[in-house]
Amino acid sequence: MQRSTNLAVYWGQDSYAASNPNDTANWQQPLSYYCNDDVIDTFPIASLNKFFAGSDLPSINLANSCGNTFFSGTSMPNCTFLGPDIESCQAAGKIITISLGGAAGSVGFSNDSQAQAFAQTIWDLFLEGSSPDRPFGSAVLDGVDLDIESGNQTGYATFVTTLRTLMAKGSKQYYITAAPQCTYPDPIIGSALNTVGFDAVYVQFYNSFCALNNYTNPKAWNFGSWDNWAKTVSPNPDVKVYIGAPASSIAAQYGYVNASTLATIIQQTRSQYSSFGGVMLWDVSTAYANSRYDLAVKNILTAGATVVATSTPTSASTATNPTATSSAATTTAANTTTHATATATSTICSGVSAWSGRIAVSIRSLIRRPKYDDLIFLVSIQYWGGDLVTYQWVILADKSGMCADHS
Repeated sequence: MQRSTNLAVYWGQDSYAASNPNDTANWQQPLSYYCNDDVIDTFPIASLNKFFAGSDLPSINLANSCGNTFFSGTSMPNCTFLGPDIESCQAAGKIITISLGGAAGSVGFSNDSQAQAFAQTIWDLFLEGSSPDRPFGSAVLDGVDLDIESGNQTGYATFVTTLRTLMAKGSKQYYITAAPQCTYPDPIIGSALNTVGFDAVYVQFYNSFCALNNYTNPKAWNFGSWDNWAKTVSPNPDVKVYIGAPASSIAAQYGYVNASTLATIIQQTRSQYSSFGGVMLWDVSTAYANSRYDLAVKNILTAGATVVATSTPTSASTATNPTATSSAATTTAANTTTHATATATSTICSGVSAWSGRIAVSIRSLIRRPKYDDLIFLVSIQYWGGDLVTYQWVILADKSGMCADHS
């Protein structure tokens, strides 16, 4: 992960199928399908969306890739058939990690003791530990990704510290990454990022005011803040900062840019900031359907050295639905995001430091539709200094809690 040409792409949620339920030809393929060329370096598997789902075990949501059978007495899907795929990708030099959280994840800890015990659980289920309920069988993943987008900071530093201790005793190299929102500092995972060494951060430069399509606005684009964090705050002085981007216009509510625009952003950012490590895309299904957006990005990163795609490309997607989200194909929740910017006309904000905040809210019967009783909202408010305030609210899931999108 120490190069500046890395490409990480999430696999598991099949965002394309969620927005295109009838175009099955372009739905997400098995993981090994995407490991036949040198384009993608890292695959975070999305996602472990519930930390405590019964029987002291978490649960994973892999949309239409797995979930029909469960280990006895648990809510953990038996996805052992994916084990050979994972091992095949690893043999091809790919890094495969498990991503915890997601925008609608039921995550968090009550205290440090619970976080410490959960680190052992993750070690036993996905890494070199032992458990009868390992979802991928004997396959040993290469690390853990924290995509924590709700809750509070309690326990995460302890969780990562404990994981690091366990990994240090392992027989292979492990990686710990995070996918914070671009707003700095991240209000949930920020403390852990400042306390324990991470190998990389996949900063989500989308669905927020600091998104890629605001790159030319110096009040919005803040890669410099993350570069400064990497150099002066992070316990790991070699941590890499990735530009997190939607892989198509249907992969996020806000922030998608075409490949030529992203090329300019990558080239200028890499030349300016030494912490630049590459690009993260959400997600692989939309990247392939969008004329192999991942391949275009990799060629940008390799600065002229053409990477040849050997996987059979899927047909290009022409979908332009701006309100589709990267949610699991099997969810029933309506996912919508609203953005707004408020500019004050007085000097009432003069002297106030920039700040941001996010809260998750359950609102019963806010929208009366036959199959939605409870809707979960993530409300984001950001004050950027001067007279500029932005706010955003995202309908994340209905009361079933099955939506696991990556807003």
